[in-house]
Amino acid sequence: MKQLYIKQKVFSLSGKFTVKDQQEKDVYFVEGSFMKIPKTFSIMNTKRDEVALITKKVFSWLPKFFVEVNGREVLTIKKEFSFFKARYTIDAAGIEVHGNWWDMDFQVVQHGQVVGKVSKEWFTWGDSYRVQILNEEMEAIIIAIVVAIDCVKADQAAASSAATT
Repeated sequence: MKQLYIKQKVFSLSGKFTVKDQQEKDVYFVEGSFMKIPKTFSIMNTKRDEVALITKKVFSWLPKFFVEVNGREVLTIKKEFSFFKARYTIDAAGIEVHGNWWDMDFQVVQHGQVVGKVSKEWFTWGDSYRVQILNEEMEAIIIAIVVAIDCVKADQAAASSAATT
């Protein structure tokens, strides 16, 4: 089992942050596009090779995010129409997310087997997540799922604050 940590910088306009291992060494670099359409997040390994890309669909009535890992689309996160509480679904072949993914406390399941666990770290400055990788072949996908869900949450928070002003 491998344990990784994602800590976003609260005041980073560009959306740059790193994924670290237990020894606090950088394992992945995440860079968001700033003032660019479509909004994207690129996840790169230590050699700066892109291993995953998250893209927000432009010109969509409801928000939709596409997640590519190693050049192929592995999942889509989309907002469902609802009157009261925001509801999102994750579409992926053989991959499911069980638990409360809105609060970042969930398991990633592939074909009925748990391949990763995600939990939010409390009492930290900014959003920090602990990611347990149980199947190392799924590592890039699990990191991409965490970043994509966090991107969806940030997008929802921005939309909510814009609606109240």
